Amino acid sequence: MTTNPKANKALKVKKEAGENAPVLGDDELVSMSVRELNQHLRGLTKEEVVRLKQRRRTLKNRGYAASCRIKRVTQKEELERQRLELQREVEKLARENSSMRLELDALRSKYEALQTFARTVARGPVTPTRVATTSVITIVKSAELSSASVPFSAAS
Repeated sequence: MTTNPKANKALKVKKEAGENAPVLGDDELVSMSVRELNQHLRGLTKEEVVRLKQRRRTLKNRGYAASCRIKRVTQKEELERQRLELQREVEKLARENSSMRLELDALRSKYEALQTFARTVARGPVTPTRVATTSVITIVKSAELSSASVPFSAAS
Protein backbone atom coordinates (compact mmCIF):
# COMPACT_ATOMS: atom_id res chain seq x y z
CA MET A 1 0.00 0.00 0.00
CA THR A 2 1.43 3.38 -1.02
CA THR A 3 0.80 6.36 1.18
CA ASN A 4 0.81 10.03 0.51
CA PRO A 5 4.12 11.55 1.75
CA LYS A 6 2.30 14.79 2.62
CA ALA A 7 -0.16 12.89 4.80
CA ASN A 8 2.67 11.05 6.52
CA LYS A 9 4.30 14.37 7.36
CA ALA A 10 1.19 15.60 9.14
CA LEU A 11 0.78 12.32 11.02
CA LYS A 12 3.22 11.67 13.80
CA VAL A 13 2.89 8.29 15.37
CA LYS A 14 3.33 7.99 19.08
CA LYS A 15 4.51 4.56 20.16
CA GLU A 16 3.97 3.96 23.83
CA ALA A 17 2.95 0.69 25.38
CA GLY A 18 1.89 -0.75 22.05
CA GLU A 19 -0.46 2.14 21.14
CA ASN A 20 -0.62 3.88 17.80
CA ALA A 21 -2.25 7.28 18.30
CA PRO A 22 -1.86 10.18 15.90
CA VAL A 23 -0.46 13.28 17.48
CA LEU A 24 -1.88 16.13 15.43
CA GLY A 25 -1.43 19.73 16.37
CA ASP A 26 -4.52 21.91 16.68
CA ASP A 27 -3.57 23.93 13.60
CA GLU A 28 -3.08 20.78 11.54
CA LEU A 29 -6.33 19.27 12.76
CA VAL A 30 -8.35 22.38 11.87
CA SER A 31 -6.70 23.10 8.54
CA MET A 32 -6.79 19.63 7.01
CA SER A 33 -9.60 18.63 4.72
CA VAL A 34 -12.16 15.98 5.64
CA ARG A 35 -10.54 13.60 3.17
CA GLU A 36 -7.12 14.05 4.78
CA LEU A 37 -8.65 13.64 8.24
CA ASN A 38 -10.35 10.41 7.22
CA GLN A 39 -7.04 9.09 5.88
CA HIS A 40 -5.41 9.81 9.23
CA LEU A 41 -8.24 8.17 11.11
CA ARG A 42 -7.87 4.79 9.34
CA GLY A 43 -6.74 2.09 11.68
CA LEU A 44 -7.69 3.97 14.84
CA THR A 45 -10.21 2.75 17.33
CA LYS A 46 -13.73 4.11 17.27
CA GLU A 47 -13.10 6.01 20.52
CA GLU A 48 -9.99 7.70 19.11
CA VAL A 49 -11.86 8.64 15.94
CA VAL A 50 -14.71 10.15 17.96
CA ARG A 51 -12.27 12.00 20.22
CA LEU A 52 -10.30 13.46 17.28
CA LYS A 53 -13.44 14.46 15.36
CA GLN A 54 -14.88 16.08 18.47
CA ARG A 55 -11.60 17.92 19.05
CA ARG A 56 -11.64 19.13 15.43
CA ARG A 57 -15.26 20.29 15.76
CA THR A 58 -14.46 22.14 19.01
CA LEU A 59 -11.47 23.88 17.44
CA LYS A 60 -13.43 24.84 14.34
CA ASN A 61 -16.26 26.24 16.49
CA ARG A 62 -13.75 28.31 18.44
CA GLY A 63 -12.45 29.72 15.16
CA TYR A 64 -15.96 30.55 13.98
CA ALA A 65 -16.77 32.21 17.31
CA ALA A 66 -13.58 34.26 17.20
CA SER A 67 -14.30 35.46 13.66
CA CYS A 68 -17.87 36.37 14.68
CA ARG A 69 -16.55 38.37 17.64
CA ILE A 70 -14.13 40.22 15.39
CA LYS A 71 -16.89 40.91 12.87
CA ARG A 72 -19.25 42.13 15.62
CA VAL A 73 -16.62 44.47 17.08
CA THR A 74 -15.78 45.80 13.62
CA GLN A 75 -19.46 46.39 12.83
CA LYS A 76 -19.98 48.11 16.20
CA GLU A 77 -17.02 50.43 15.57
CA GLU A 78 -18.31 51.26 12.07
CA LEU A 79 -21.83 51.97 13.36
CA GLU A 80 -20.41 54.14 16.16
CA ARG A 81 -18.38 56.10 13.59
CA GLN A 82 -21.49 56.57 11.43
CA ARG A 83 -23.52 57.63 14.49
CA LEU A 84 -20.96 60.29 15.43
CA GLU A 85 -20.81 61.51 11.83
CA LEU A 86 -24.61 61.79 11.65
CA GLN A 87 -24.71 63.49 15.05
CA ARG A 88 -22.23 66.13 13.85
CA GLU A 89 -24.32 66.64 10.70
CA VAL A 90 -27.51 67.07 12.76
CA GLU A 91 -25.76 69.63 14.98
CA LYS A 92 -24.47 71.50 11.91
CA LEU A 93 -27.96 71.54 10.37
CA ALA A 94 -29.45 72.75 13.67
CA ARG A 95 -26.96 75.65 13.73
CA GLU A 96 -27.82 76.51 10.10
CA ASN A 97 -31.52 76.32 10.90
CA SER A 98 -31.11 78.62 13.90
CA SER A 99 -29.10 81.09 11.81
CA MET A 100 -31.73 81.07 9.06
CA ARG A 101 -34.50 81.63 11.63
CA LEU A 102 -32.66 84.68 12.96
CA GLU A 103 -32.19 85.98 9.42
CA LEU A 104 -35.86 85.34 8.67
CA ASP A 105 -36.92 87.21 11.81
CA ALA A 106 -34.71 90.18 10.84
CA LEU A 107 -36.14 90.21 7.31
CA ARG A 108 -39.67 89.95 8.68
CA SER A 109 -39.03 92.95 10.95
CA LYS A 110 -37.68 94.98 8.03
CA TYR A 111 -40.68 93.99 5.93
CA GLU A 112 -43.13 95.04 8.64
CA ALA A 113 -41.30 98.37 9.11
CA LEU A 114 -41.48 98.99 5.36
CA GLN A 115 -45.18 98.09 5.31
CA THR A 116 -45.86 100.51 8.17
CA PHE A 117 -43.88 103.22 6.43
CA ALA A 118 -45.70 102.61 3.12
CA ARG A 119 -49.09 102.87 4.86
CA THR A 120 -48.17 106.12 6.63
CA VAL A 121 -46.82 107.68 3.43
CA ALA A 122 -49.97 106.67 1.56
CA ARG A 123 -52.22 108.31 4.22
CA GLY A 124 -50.62 111.67 4.08
CA PRO A 125 -48.70 113.79 6.62
CA VAL A 126 -47.19 111.94 9.55
CA THR A 127 -48.39 112.71 13.05
CA PRO A 128 -45.94 111.65 15.77
CA THR A 129 -48.69 110.28 18.02
CA ARG A 130 -49.71 107.62 15.48
CA VAL A 131 -46.23 106.33 14.52
CA ALA A 132 -43.64 104.55 16.65
CA THR A 133 -40.33 106.26 17.37
CA THR A 134 -38.32 104.05 15.05
CA SER A 135 -40.81 104.65 12.27
CA VAL A 136 -40.59 108.45 12.75
CA ILE A 137 -36.83 108.38 12.48
CA THR A 138 -37.04 106.25 9.36
CA ILE A 139 -39.73 108.45 7.84
CA VAL A 140 -37.88 111.69 8.61
CA LYS A 141 -34.70 110.37 7.09
CA SER A 142 -36.61 109.14 4.07
CA ALA A 143 -38.44 112.48 3.71
CA GLU A 144 -35.15 114.43 3.83
CA LEU A 145 -33.66 112.20 1.18
CA SER A 146 -36.69 112.36 -1.10
CA SER A 147 -36.98 116.18 -0.92
CA ALA A 148 -33.28 116.59 -1.66
CA SER A 149 -33.41 114.31 -4.67
CA VAL A 150 -36.67 115.62 -6.16
CA PRO A 151 -36.14 118.94 -8.09
CA PHE A 152 -39.67 120.18 -7.44
CA SER A 153 -41.86 119.93 -4.36
CA ALA A 154 -45.47 118.82 -3.98
CA ALA A 155 -46.52 122.44 -3.10
CA SER A 156 -45.57 123.82 -6.50
